[in-house]
Amino acid sequence: MTLRTTHRVATTLAGTAFLLVVSGCAVPSPSATSSVGATESFGPSATPLSSVAPSPTPERTPNPGSWTAAESLAAPRIRHTATLLLDGTVLVTGGFDGNGLLASVERYDPASGSWTAATSMIEARMWHTATLLPDGRVLVVGGASGDDGGILLTSAELYDPDRQTWTTTGSMVVARYGHTATLLPDGRVHVTSGCCGPDENWPLMASTELYDPGTGSWTAAGAGQIPGGPTATLLLGGQVLVVGSWGDVCPLVAVADLFDPSTGSWTVTRGMIEARFGHTVTLLRDGKVLAAGGTGCEEAAPSELYDADAGSWGATGSLTERRVNHTATLLPDGRVLVVGGAGDNGNLDSAEQYDPVSGLWSAAGRMTQARASHTATLLLNGLVLVTGGDAIGSALASAELYDPGGGS
Repeated sequence: MTLRTTHRVATTLAGTAFLLVVSGCAVPSPSATSSVGATESFGPSATPLSSVAPSPTPERTPNPGSWTAAESLAAPRIRHTATLLLDGTVLVTGGFDGNGLLASVERYDPASGSWTAATSMIEARMWHTATLLPDGRVLVVGGASGDDGGILLTSAELYDPDRQTWTTTGSMVVARYGHTATLLPDGRVHVTSGCCGPDENWPLMASTELYDPGTGSWTAAGAGQIPGGPTATLLLGGQVLVVGSWGDVCPLVAVADLFDPSTGSWTVTRGMIEARFGHTVTLLRDGKVLAAGGTGCEEAAPSELYDADAGSWGATGSLTERRVNHTATLLPDGRVLVVGGAGDNGNLDSAEQYDPVSGLWSAAGRMTQARASHTATLLLNGLVLVTGGDAIGSALASAELYDPGGGS
């Protein structure tokens, strides 16, 4: 099995008509794809609950920060997960190493700057999700398994960081990968969409489930429009914003829905100004949601801000480079760090920062390695740990640390 057989892309990022095939799932085009040769370009970016209350941000000048190499993972990984645990260490699970799927797990200690092997998962998987529960355990859900990634999983398992053990928990009703997983204020986990349905079409229509860690069971939660390649963001008011696009030819149709955990109901809200796939979404301190990057019908789509009070989107500054399969991380000072991804001419080593005060993007230095489909985790010390990813046809073991420098 190779990365290219796992995910074939027959276009460039600038193109608007192509076919994406992943393990037998046909995806309407355009979809969240990278440039020719880049791999595995779709999948959600679920924004975790922010504990930072809205507060004004002082005027400041751009600070590019700095990058340093970190100790490499023991195994190269793409489409893995990275979860910040309550003790400040980072748990990396599963993924694809370029030859097969991984059940192995590694744990990064920022104090020592080193990785140690952790107990392997019960099942090897990629394109899964990993969610930190309020009690400190990590819930891993779904994904693709098997020698060629062709087996879709309903299974879920729990990691106990104190005992360093994995145990099975209730299975979903529907097998899926590339889904979203969002921790709700009441401790339940909201899982929606993903690939593939009974007819192997993306996405899984009308398919949302809720996990209750108290009972270890799943219940159906209806569905909104469930767009292709969605992202899910927990808003400060407790609702989940699910955003994506419909269509296989331009113009695409941007759609968005709100899930209310208190009532279990869905309502339609306004979609983005520019329909896109492969974007990131980030909850800002003031409660607005920043959508950045991705690919759609416009060659240089601006970033957008969702105002939950008004239920509408507004344009803000554009990234200096077009990118998909990047990461977006909210920094301690309220800025958003966007890293890597696939661009017009291959994977990127560049990073950018969005300042919500000015609405502008500025350079944030360059990594030592261009990468896409990586992870980025904000550490308790304010640094950002970037791990693994795709290096155009091969998986990476390297890791890097970004120091935002505290702003100015």
